Amino acid sequence: MPTPQDGVDGSAARIPLLPPAPPRRAAVRLHPLPLLVAAAFAASYHLFFLTPAPSYYQSLYLSLGSNDTAAAHLHALTIRPHLAGTGANALAAAHVVSALSSHSFPTRLTGYSVLLSYPARRSLSLSAPDRDTVHFALKQETYAGDPYEAVSAEVVPTFLAYAASGSVAAEAVYANYGRAEDFAYLAARGVNVTGKVAVARYGKVFRGDIVRNAREAGASAAVLYTDAKDYAVGKAFPDGPWMPPTGVQVGSTFKGVGDPMTPMWASSEGCERLSIEEAMASDDMPGIPALPVSGKDGAAIIQLIGGDVAPEDWQGGDGAPVYRLGPGPAVLNLTYIGNETMANIQNVISVIEGKEEPERYVILGNHRDAWTFGGVDPNSGTAALLELAQRLSELQKKGWRPRRTIILCNWDAEEYGLTGSTEWVEENRAMLTSRTVAYLNVDSAVYGRGFYASATPQLDELLKEASKQVHPSERNIAKLHSQ
Repeated sequence: MPTPQDGVDGSAARIPLLPPAPPRRAAVRLHPLPLLVAAAFAASYHLFFLTPAPSYYQSLYLSLGSNDTAAAHLHALTIRPHLAGTGANALAAAHVVSALSSHSFPTRLTGYSVLLSYPARRSLSLSAPDRDTVHFALKQETYAGDPYEAVSAEVVPTFLAYAASGSVAAEAVYANYGRAEDFAYLAARGVNVTGKVAVARYGKVFRGDIVRNAREAGASAAVLYTDAKDYAVGKAFPDGPWMPPTGVQVGSTFKGVGDPMTPMWASSEGCERLSIEEAMASDDMPGIPALPVSGKDGAAIIQLIGGDVAPEDWQGGDGAPVYRLGPGPAVLNLTYIGNETMANIQNVISVIEGKEEPERYVILGNHRDAWTFGGVDPNSGTAALLELAQRLSELQKKGWRPRRTIILCNWDAEEYGLTGSTEWVEENRAMLTSRTVAYLNVDSAVYGRGFYASATPQLDELLKEASKQVHPSERNIAKLHSQ
């Protein structure tokens, strides 16, 4: 949750941020979910549960629910691609509201109007002497027998959110991972990046930093690809977990958090805003056109870049051709036209009021929006959150009340830059600063068989003890670390 604006007196009054509430492709194995919800329960136990007889409620909690309800939530949330600002994502929000409201928890949508980015037009071609020009499809291929092939047509075309609009035709330069030191190395080798198209592979640093580093080195555009050395070292999907040859990693290049038009203040109705032009000119924006491409397309580009041989640690994996620095003779003709527009996003906020310390908040959250279907990131986490809410509701029917107030949050537009959560925190900063005890986040909750957790150091021991309370038949802990 971004850095935490409502009452600061510490009183036990009703929570001011929630007036009464006004009158759905999931290819994820859910077997670790009992571990997840059990560990989430145990980790939060000391934060909001009452005594006496804690073991009674704990054992009761673990006996409630099943994978079936979580699987149903995951299916409903991921049946269609649901990028922030789209109708499909609004339907996913409605599902979350319905699920939480069914437990009689006061639940509401909190909406904001924010600047989001979508692709309007994209093209990329590759030419070189004595070679036919290659026009890249810029499309992820489905696999034979994919039951979701038809609905995949709803996926927004591959793009890098907030990349600058423009057209560039220039020689390509290979920039390794696009780190500042990689561009410094090119300069030291006498490789001129000015006006060129920087070609960099994903990994090591944030994609937005790759594009910004290219801009600062003088490049006019950037192309990011997934190198087989990093993303295809085993069997590719659907036969294994690794990225297929035409898979493309999309994402945001915005380095800030929240609505780019309201930096450091909430995007409330009638608030002051930067213009779209001012927001896009911010140092947090990449500033040059950029496109993501697949490993297959990236390899085609790399093979036609000449010049000096790149150093050993810049080379590809086993069987890859020799990587060279350039510039050229490969020429890339890149066009990206973005549609930066105001869009409505919707957080879902639900409250379980505490009995002994209602003015103290334990907040559990996760986002809902996804670049495509979001089976793992984020909606395995949203399904877990809804499963946890159901179990807390069943406990209430047995007489349980939380010691402190629990706030369940389902954020929107997090993929763009933690947008939904940041706007809510900015709107409620003073209250949250004075009252929040802890924030527990669940994002990519289920992927593989392991249990992964990270936390501030104060929660290290709590996480370890929580994991020990899971029944051995459900325990499969691969890694538990703090950051």
